[in-house]
Amino acid sequence: MRQRPLGRRGFSVKLKGSKIRNRGRRSAGVKNVIFMDEHVKKGGSRSLFVRDRRYAIRYPLAADATFIDLETGVSAEGVTSDISMGGCFVCTSKPLPTGCRSRLTLRRKDQVVQALAAVRIVKPRVGMGVEFLDVEEKHQPTLERWIEQLRRGY
Repeated sequence: MRQRPLGRRGFSVKLKGSKIRNRGRRSAGVKNVIFMDEHVKKGGSRSLFVRDRRYAIRYPLAADATFIDLETGVSAEGVTSDISMGGCFVCTSKPLPTGCRSRLTLRRKDQVVQALAAVRIVKPRVGMGVEFLDVEEKHQPTLERWIEQLRRGY
């Protein structure tokens, strides 16, 4: 059977067969498989997107957010659209710059969570994604309770 290359990096498909091959790897009976080894091993030619680094499940949550840039003292407000144990997305018209560290305060009903956070992604006129660097010890149980309630679906 004749092989026809599909693109760069040695990807090929065997015509009239049920095997897909990528540099010596074979998988019987599987079609439309993409191997990511080379994509991941590129080493610095492309930085990982935020979604590639995310390690916690996000849940929709609306909480009032106040944040203060620790370097400049600039403050702004917004509302979270989702949250996880690792961070949240804050909808705001005044996002802080990427990489900025801030003191983040989330308020929902009569509960508060305060954390040191870093801005990881900015979407102009939409908001910013922040990673929690250090949730204050007394606020950690509140964050965990929010996530558990969201996980259970109330």
